Amino acid sequence: MGWVFMLPLVIVNLFVVLIPSVLSIVYSFTDWSGISTRARFVGLQNYTTLFRDPEFVQGLLHNILWTVFFLIVPMAMGLFGAFALSRIRRFRLLFRTLYFIPYIVASVVNASIWRSILDPDSGVGSLLHINPLGDTHLALWSVAFVNNWAWWGFLVVVFLAAMQGIDPALYEAAQMDGASPFRQFFSITLPGIRPTFAFLGLMTIIWSFLAFDYVYILTQGGPAGSTDLLSTVLYRDAFSNLQAGYSSAIGVVMALISTLVVTVYLVVRRVRKWEI
Repeated sequence: MGWVFMLPLVIVNLFVVLIPSVLSIVYSFTDWSGISTRARFVGLQNYTTLFRDPEFVQGLLHNILWTVFFLIVPMAMGLFGAFALSRIRRFRLLFRTLYFIPYIVASVVNASIWRSILDPDSGVGSLLHINPLGDTHLALWSVAFVNNWAWWGFLVVVFLAAMQGIDPALYEAAQMDGASPFRQFFSITLPGIRPTFAFLGLMTIIWSFLAFDYVYILTQGGPAGSTDLLSTVLYRDAFSNLQAGYSSAIGVVMALISTLVVTVYLVVRRVRKWEI
């Protein structure tokens, strides 16, 4: 009976996830436009071309920078915000809600609002005499800032939930020993939420390599490819350049990176005996 109830979900996953994934691997070895009826087998040609493709290399570099940014800035902001909220008793629910609102608002809405705010003619850009989304040196970090604004509130809520699971007696004992709040944070809070911290770090890496919506809405990878990520390069090759076979190879590489990250995490989790 359990499998009967599971059958609809299994069928959906079969046709939406498994079959397209297998076909992507198959097409990554072909020269296919995505609309023609025949795909020509080319072996490893797409993969050997990847790392000689300046757009792919640039997108991979930007993805690495993007990942480093999101592993440092929003994680630090989320930890600080959650720790600050854990120290107060009044209005905690209000602040938690306010922090979480940007995360649940559609990315199209968030990006459109920030595009107006950063506008070089009528927004912040006009006051600072800069074009945050049009300058090749600022565009990537401007998009990352907008994405972070919508993302870090989610980390606050998750970290706060993990912190509330720590035994209060540990903090009481630390206070009796004269430990400062920062000492308590590094000696009690961080070790207490280490599994959650590691898991969110893992998901941040994976989601960073899947980032697409804010980049595409705000800059579409421009100007001059300065905000291109692997996802935007894949999208452009698949739907603008009609290189579905080549874009499938990019997708397979992205999947391999995620698989490697997950494997490392699972090994570390087993060695450290972490539980979530």
